[in-house]
Amino acid sequence: MLASSVLPVPSIDPIVIGTDSSEGGGNERSPAAVCIDKPLDWRGVAQIANGAKLVLSPGVRSGIDHARSLVEQIVERRIRAYGVNTGVGALCDVVVSPSEQRALSRNILMSHSVGVGEPLRREETRAIIAAAVNNFAHGHSGVRLELVDLLVTLLDSGLTPEVPAFGSVGYLSHMAHIALVLIGEGYVHDGAGRVSAAGALQRLAREPLVLEAKEGLSVVNGTPCVTGLASLALARTERLLDWADTISAMSFENLRGQAAAFEADSLALRISPGLSMVGARLRALLAGSGIIAASLGRKTQDPLSLRTIPHVHGAARDVFATTAEVVNRELASVTDNPVVAGTLASPRVFSQAHAVGASIGLAMDSLGTAVAEVAAMAERRIDRLVNPLVSGLPAFLADGGGTCSGFMIAQYTAASLVAHNRRLAMPASLDGGITSGLQEDHLCHATPAALKALEIIANAERIFAIELLAATQAYDLQPADVSRAPRTDAIYRSVRAVISRYRDDRPLAGDIAAAWAFVHEASPEF
Repeated sequence: MLASSVLPVPSIDPIVIGTDSSEGGGNERSPAAVCIDKPLDWRGVAQIANGAKLVLSPGVRSGIDHARSLVEQIVERRIRAYGVNTGVGALCDVVVSPSEQRALSRNILMSHSVGVGEPLRREETRAIIAAAVNNFAHGHSGVRLELVDLLVTLLDSGLTPEVPAFGSVGYLSHMAHIALVLIGEGYVHDGAGRVSAAGALQRLAREPLVLEAKEGLSVVNGTPCVTGLASLALARTERLLDWADTISAMSFENLRGQAAAFEADSLALRISPGLSMVGARLRALLAGSGIIAASLGRKTQDPLSLRTIPHVHGAARDVFATTAEVVNRELASVTDNPVVAGTLASPRVFSQAHAVGASIGLAMDSLGTAVAEVAAMAERRIDRLVNPLVSGLPAFLADGGGTCSGFMIAQYTAASLVAHNRRLAMPASLDGGITSGLQEDHLCHATPAALKALEIIANAERIFAIELLAATQAYDLQPADVSRAPRTDAIYRSVRAVISRYRDDRPLAGDIAAAWAFVHEASPEF
C-alpha cells in the first residue's frame, strides 16, 4: 500500500458548526438588502426569500416606467397584443375593447386563482415574489411601477400572501394568488395568523390596485414560480451536499474505509470538477484519523457506498453547477408573454413562448434525481453501520443486547424515504397534458418539477440526519484506543452537545428531528 494512503493533517482551520436562522436558505447569512440593478442570480433570490430586503435601482425603475408607456401606446393605437386587447389562451383571437381591458385584467386573476392544497411556506412565496419583481425589472412587461412597488412593500412588511401549493402545470396559479392581494382579495399571513388582503392593505395605508391593461396577464405570466422555488432548491442542495460529504466521511471512518480511494492522483484520472472537490474535502475531513491509520491495508477494496463517495457526490455537484447556470440564465431572461419593446414612436409586441420553462423544468428534474441518488447511497451506509456482520460494532448500534433495538428501525425510516424519493424522481417534464381548448397542447410542468425537487431535498435531509445520528453513535462504540480525525471529532462533539447517546430510553424520532435541525439549518463550515 502506498504511503500516501495515510492522510496527513493539512494546515487548515478546524471545522465549525455555523448556524443560519433562515429557513431553507444558503450557507451564508442574508445581507440586509439586495439591490436589483441587473438581473438577480439564484443566491440573490434565496437571500430575499430568507429575509433580505429588495431594492430597485433608479435605472430599473426607469425601465419599468418605459415599458408601461409602451403598453399605453399599444392600447391607444389599438395594436393587437395578446392579453392586452385580446382574450387569453384559446380566446387569443377575441378582441377586447379599451373599456373592457380593466375587467379583463381583474378577471384573469379571479379565473387563474385555482390553487389547491396547503399553502407554500413563507420563504417559498417570498422567493416567487422576488423572482417576479426581477422579471418585471427587465423592463419588457409593461406593468406600472406602482404595482411593482406594492410587491416590494409586501416583502418588506413581512406580509406573505397565502398561496396554495398545487394547481400549476407550469406557472399561472401561484402568481395569481399572490396578485390577488394587490387588488384586496385573498389572504396573507403576518407571522401571527391569517389576515384578509383588504385588512393587510389597510395596515400598509395602501388602497387596492385597479389593474390596467396587460397587468392581469403580466402578474400571472412568466417563470417566477419555478425560478423562485428553484433558487431555494439550489440553496438547500448546496448546504445538503456539504453535509453529505461531512457525514459520509464520519461513516467511512467508523466503517474503517481504505483512504486510498480518495487519493488525489487516482481521482485526477477521472475528469469531473465535482469529483475533484469532494475528494479534497474527504481528504481534509479524514486527515489525522487514528481509526483510518489503524485500518490501512486491511482490505483490498471497500464497498461502493464507501469508495464511490467522490464519484456520486461529485456527480451531484456537477449537476448542481449545471442547474445553477440554467436558473441564472432563466433569471436573466425575459419570460413574459407578450413582451413589449421598441420606442414610444414605434412600439413592438412579441407574443411568443418565452413564458414556457422547459429548460428549468428539465434542470429541476435532474437536480431532484441527483439529490435522490446521493441520499440513496447514504441509506446504504446506514445499513452497514447497523449491521454487525460488516461494521464490527454491536448490532444496530444498540446497548443492552436483545432488549434494545437501537437504530434498527431508524434504518427502516431511511429506506422508506429513499423509496419515496425514487417515486418523486420520475420526471415531471414528461407528464404532458393538453389545456385551453388545444391552444396550449404541450406542458413542461416546470413548477411541479421544482416542488418535487424541494420534497426530495427535504427527504434527503432527513436521511442524512439519520446517518449523522448513526455515525455519532458508532463513534461511541469504537474502541477507546483509536482516535477520530479532528474535523469529524468536531462534528461528533457538536452533536453530542445537544443529543446524548441513544439507549432506547426515549422516542428516537425526537433525536432524528434534532439531527435534522443540524442538516437543515446549519452548515459544516469548510
